[in-house]
Amino acid sequence: MAAETIKKSLRIGLTYDLREAYLAMGYSEDETAELDKEETVLGIEKALTELGHQTQRIGNLFQLQQKLLSGERWDLVFNICEGMHGIGREAQVPALLDAYRIPYTFSDPLVLSLTLHKGMTKRVVRDAGIPTADFAIVQSSEDIDHVSIPFPLFVKPNGEGSGKGIDGRSKVKDATQLKEVCLRLLNEYKQAVLIEAYLPGREFTVGITGTGNEAVCVGVMEVCIDEQTEENAYSRFIKENYEGRVTYQMAEEKVAQECASVSLAAWRVLGCRDAGRVDVRYNSKGQACFIEVNPLAGMNYIHSDLPILMYKNNFVFNDLIGSIIQSASKRI
Repeated sequence: MAAETIKKSLRIGLTYDLREAYLAMGYSEDETAELDKEETVLGIEKALTELGHQTQRIGNLFQLQQKLLSGERWDLVFNICEGMHGIGREAQVPALLDAYRIPYTFSDPLVLSLTLHKGMTKRVVRDAGIPTADFAIVQSSEDIDHVSIPFPLFVKPNGEGSGKGIDGRSKVKDATQLKEVCLRLLNEYKQAVLIEAYLPGREFTVGITGTGNEAVCVGVMEVCIDEQTEENAYSRFIKENYEGRVTYQMAEEKVAQECASVSLAAWRVLGCRDAGRVDVRYNSKGQACFIEVNPLAGMNYIHSDLPILMYKNNFVFNDLIGSIIQSASKRI
């Protein structure tokens, strides 16, 4: 997949949430874990310029509001805003752009709100016949005693990304541990907790570009966590400190095909657009199962999983950015 050049040079606005800006406002490291670095914006900016487009930095939701009210417009907005509050936080910028009829990259407000709610996403995927682990959603302490899935289980916040709320305690073996972890997460994250049957097999992340029937798999990468790490789980700590702790390697052909099949089916049924990742893990029967989807995947050209897996499959960063613009341009 070489980056296709759009014949017309587009005026592209960039929307993003800089982590350092929110840290300066007093937000914590954990609260800002999903937000971006300056180098991420620079990398996207550079790629778009090299692909022949004009760019303008917009910033976050509030800066976007100000520019829209002052009359500024763009041919397309390259949106990587994660937002800060509520289950619809990733959908806020796309919803505002929809109101002004300005096209943007990546998924629409419905998809971004749905997929941030891991439990609702799994219901849609399960109803479509796509394999996924049995699960339950705990809204309050009273729900914990009603969980009837056999142990071991895996427990995590229902509406977070970037490994937030996941650590070595996430895999629970009995009712006592389950209650302890659920109560801690309910208190710490003030949201529902997702409980899943633990999948003991290998874990993969699948890169996808394109929309609908034109979506394609651009690589399947295994995430191998060293058993000697502080946390034997793909936690926020491990993701941010992966060097020496995690090995990434491309999947063998048969496994890659199985993971790609599950991932593309989920991508299409959920209505995801342009580019992103799907996480897959094998169950005890050797079946590839959907874990979750990231329709607004990290775009740091050095550290993010989607660029990394594409590099391992002989693509360059401009290929990724070019394919995103090509896909989004069809909606203009």
